[in-house]
Amino acid sequence: MILKTRTQEFWNGVRDEAPILLGVVPFGLVFGALAISAHLSTLAAQAMSSIIFAGASQIIAAQLVGTGTSGLVILMVVFVVNLRHALYSASVAPHVKDLKTGWKLLLAYLLTDEAYAVSIMHYDRDGDPRNRHWYFFGAGLTLWSSWQVSTAIGIFIGAQIPASWPLDFVLPLTFIALVVPAIKDRAGLAAALVAGLIGLLAVNFPYKTGLLAAALIGIVTGLVIEGRQK
Repeated sequence: MILKTRTQEFWNGVRDEAPILLGVVPFGLVFGALAISAHLSTLAAQAMSSIIFAGASQIIAAQLVGTGTSGLVILMVVFVVNLRHALYSASVAPHVKDLKTGWKLLLAYLLTDEAYAVSIMHYDRDGDPRNRHWYFFGAGLTLWSSWQVSTAIGIFIGAQIPASWPLDFVLPLTFIALVVPAIKDRAGLAAALVAGLIGLLAVNFPYKTGLLAAALIGIVTGLVIEGRQK
């Protein structure tokens, strides 16, 4: 194992996260434009990106606000959609258990789909056990910064983007780009295929619970197949 300094780990995280921004930035523009069209104030729209910091949940919340949905329902829907982060947390927990509370809180805030994808592969690969959290920090901070900037741009100029541009397809493309490199065995492939199928079948489940069902069933499928292989 090659030991790396904090600075090296940090910039490696920035480097590995950078290509994913090609999908994240247009997504941020879409959210900014959507938030304004839903009659959210500029401050409220930007605050959503800083506080919620979860693209899919923000877009759903903005759409619900635009249709006059009650605050309680919006909170419930966002909570359900974001439950997948509990799965990410459980996966990352063994790698950060020895960090101080401040670091854990910071990394928990920066834990998103894209930051998790590159960080967990780094943890499982060859990261320096002393400084791997700096890689996580670099990846998460890169994503956070680009999300705030792209949201701000979307708020001010996003409404001028032609409606014919299929930017709403950026999100699934981003997730596909994250998932495919992480599939390394039969269990992972089965989990991805089953989760994708359930996601399609359950797309009309109330409050986006189909997303949670797809994730849980996919995980169980992967664990069952991995257990049989062993």
